[in-house]
Amino acid sequence: MCLHYSADMIEIVIPLAAFAFVSSITPGPNNLMLMASGTNFGVRRTIPHIAGVCVGFGLMIAIVGTGLARVFELWPVTLTVLKLASAAYLAYLAWKIANAGGPVEKSADQTSTGKPFTFLQAAAFQWVNPKAWVMALSAISLFTVAGWEWASLALIVVVFCVINLPCILSWTLLGTQMRRFLSTPRRLRAFNIGAAGLLLATLVPVFLSSGLGH
Repeated sequence: MCLHYSADMIEIVIPLAAFAFVSSITPGPNNLMLMASGTNFGVRRTIPHIAGVCVGFGLMIAIVGTGLARVFELWPVTLTVLKLASAAYLAYLAWKIANAGGPVEKSADQTSTGKPFTFLQAAAFQWVNPKAWVMALSAISLFTVAGWEWASLALIVVVFCVINLPCILSWTLLGTQMRRFLSTPRRLRAFNIGAAGLLLATLVPVFLSSGLGH
């Protein structure tokens, strides 16, 4: 039994790691927001945001895997509610990014027009992040080993946390590297508006699909 379990777990590690990497490194709300935060606030002030994404998404996978996904099967209307809530909150975040001042642009009284996400804000955001729902539901459905559901879920959480961290950190670092080219308020403003537009664009596939998992 143990040998069979070990073989099953080993078989899913490589494809699970590949899935985690591809889904974590590709553009999405988290990565775009972290890039914008890196540009406007730097790596140090974005660390709570990074940690919140990593821990919050790992916790989300664990909770969804323990049975929350059944809610969508029993009450499909909850998918529509989640989509609308996600759209509203992402639109609000896009507005905040578009109007973020960052360290480059300060007014006469030295006040800033934006603040980086806190740890709790970033962790809570995963629950209205459509890409996070797709990633969590897909990972659980694809990589759960029959008879070893709890062990599979633990493995999925660990693999995603390990791989997700350097992926999202790379987007933050990309944002900080862009700061040298955004040395004027006008350039920074243009970047923030562009990042806000890309954030809104991540909603397009959600509303074109029949559900979060498709």
